[in-house]
Formats: sequence, structure tokens, C-alpha cells
Amino acid sequence: MRRARTSDVAAIRRLVQPLVDERILVAKEAVNYFEGLHEFRLVADPDAPGGERVVGCAALHVLWEDLAEARTVATDPDYRGRGIGRMLMEQLLADAQAIGVKRVFCLTFETRFFASLGFEEITGTPVSPEVYVELLHSHDENTAEFLDLARVKPNTLGNSRMMKHL
Repeated sequence: MRRARTSDVAAIRRLVQPLVDERILVAKEAVNYFEGLHEFRLVADPDAPGGERVVGCAALHVLWEDLAEARTVATDPDYRGRGIGRMLMEQLLADAQAIGVKRVFCLTFETRFFASLGFEEITGTPVSPEVYVELLHSHDENTAEFLDLARVKPNTLGNSRMMKHL
């Protein structure tokens, strides 16, 4: 496992695109991946045919002092069932704890997977009214999804809101 490099953006997009096509993840422009590159952890297979191949990714996006979101969790279909997603999430949770985050949020269809990591389904937006108002100033679409704003509802239909307390 390692942190993402600028040269990994194409591989991250390759992992994410099938999930975008299935409407599991929301499409992002390449610039968004470059801007958030520091948030990503990757798993790569150094022995893949043709050289190292990125086979899993996940990002931790800090929303507030005590709150972060696990996002863009994706595994190459050929590598699913090998614990890569779990390994990535365990690292993100450790990263969150190391920087002082107390809660990690996710918006997901994969409720069993996240429940196995200690996430629980939640309702509403679990922040104070003051923090909610501050978060409204964010230009990040995923933050709008966290806030459950009407303009992003079509992106979140069928998803479950889950939280883990660290």
C-alpha cells in the first residue's frame, strides 16, 4: 500500500469508471482527482503482467475538525475478494485517527462491507447547526451529498449513510 502519485490518476480513473457507469460512484473530472490526490491510498500489484498495476484505491477527505469521509473506494474486478478494500479502509481509519478525526462517514451501497468495519447506518446530518452552515460553503460535491442537499439527491438515491466512531 502506498500514497497516490500524480502518475496514478489515470489508473484511479480506470478503477472508478466501471462504478460510475453502474451509478455506484459519482463521475469526477480529472482535475478533481489531481486536487484530491493527497487523500488517496493505493494498492498496486507489482507482479501484474506489463508491470505494476493499481488494483485498489480509497480516499479520506476531511470535512471538519472531528469528521472525515471515506470516498472513492474501488477495487479492480479481477482482484475483488482478496481483502484489498478492507486493507485500504483499515489504513484510512488509521490515517483518520492519526490526524485527530473522531468520526468517519461514508455514503454507500456496500452496507455489509462497511458494517463489517464497524460502520453503522445513520439518518440526518450528524453535525451541529453551526458546522452545517460552515459546510454549506464547500464547493465539494461530496460534501453536498454529506449535507443531503436537494441538488445532489439524484446522485444519492438508494445509498445508505453510514458512520464509524473511532
